[in-house]
Amino acid sequence: MSMKYDVIVLGSGPGGYVAAIRAAQLNLKTAVVEKAELGGICLNWGCIPTKALMKSAQVLTYAKHADNYGIAVTGEVTPDFEAIIKRSRTVAETMSKGVQFLLKKNKVDVISGFGKLISNHTIEVLDHDHGCLEYEADHSIIATGARSRQLEHIPQDGKKIIGYREALTLPQLPQSMIVMGAGAIGSEFAYFYASMGVQVTLVEFLPNIVPVEDEEISKQLERSFRKLGIKVMTSSSVEKVDTTGELNKVTIKDGKGNYSEIECEIVLSAVGITTNIENIGLETCGVAVERGKIIVDDFYRTNIEGVYAIGDVVHGPALAHVASHEALICVEKIAGLAPHPLNYGNIPGCTYTSPEVASVGMTERQCLEAKKEILVGKFPFTASGKATASGNRDGMVKVIFDKNSNEWLGCHLIGENVTEMISGVVLARNNKTTGKDVIDAVHPHPTLSEAIMEAAAAAYGEAIHL
Repeated sequence: MSMKYDVIVLGSGPGGYVAAIRAAQLNLKTAVVEKAELGGICLNWGCIPTKALMKSAQVLTYAKHADNYGIAVTGEVTPDFEAIIKRSRTVAETMSKGVQFLLKKNKVDVISGFGKLISNHTIEVLDHDHGCLEYEADHSIIATGARSRQLEHIPQDGKKIIGYREALTLPQLPQSMIVMGAGAIGSEFAYFYASMGVQVTLVEFLPNIVPVEDEEISKQLERSFRKLGIKVMTSSSVEKVDTTGELNKVTIKDGKGNYSEIECEIVLSAVGITTNIENIGLETCGVAVERGKIIVDDFYRTNIEGVYAIGDVVHGPALAHVASHEALICVEKIAGLAPHPLNYGNIPGCTYTSPEVASVGMTERQCLEAKKEILVGKFPFTASGKATASGNRDGMVKVIFDKNSNEWLGCHLIGENVTEMISGVVLARNNKTTGKDVIDAVHPHPTLSEAIMEAAAAAYGEAIHL
């Protein structure tokens, strides 16, 4: 293996491996340094295995309600939790092998071990046999990602108080669980475990679950969660956890300052993430950091020549698809191409609960705070023929347009398969599509996606099916 490269990438997550492959495609001699599984957290311990769990939950739900579709299922329908976890891990391993294949196909060298910057053009790798080797690179890209954030007063022990890694591999199904944090990660695990029959309490410090979403969407998801049997506590915080007994004793403070105590087997901490930037040589090289994030320009160059950073370690949404796109921009700039800076105002977000949540652009509150005159259109899936036929009518589409320019300011969806619908909205907004353009475009019937057109028509007072 060569010791000199054009590009060395630290980390093989959705930012790192995409950067490495694109660099190799552009004829740059490239290596990627990875201390664990190829594919990083998203592929091995995040996005992919959790979606496998969500699918198992969906299949279980369908089986339990098969009679609603005229299908007779004899006998009791119960989850085989061990098999569900095993399937999730198999899916992750399969995708990791896929990344390994892609890196090999594109002639990217994989260096196993923990990498750190010695200088702006030198990387030291401590391999798993505790040997140290140094590699030279004209360009070093930091893509080391993030991990579960730990609260000082509620430290994770991996058994009674766990993070997302342990939540993906519990040895047995608990009877009760408290989930701290109702962002995408917390909400997805709350939905999954509640679907498995676990008594779940979801605690969120802010007034709404999935707090980055439009308020109406958050309220709809909360109603769906309550219908599933999840106890939702918003404007609340976990103050302490006593793990000395057989069950955890969890003290929770609500928005009025009242305290209550709930017992549970497992506390799942999903209160955010912390960047993996310790001990990778940032201080040695003088790389500038602000509030736990590496400072970069529009093309992900740090303040140190030859050193770049992408993904969760830089400011911006900590999302896999964001990291991948940042990787492309970064590498293409290194190669002398002319990529466009990423438009962070047009990044889609998805939460894979049931119903699913997907959104892009501004919420209604953000529009009003920005003093914009807006047109808001909504179309509930109760009015959708496809949703009615599928037996899942929970949810809606909400669109927001600028009243004066007709600019599409935001789109917010909750319902079955809406995460598959948001990409078209992102593309449309990228191409400056107006509200009238949406109405004029013929949408297929019956589909869930035609609800976007129906919502746009509602915004302009032209709704037919409302």
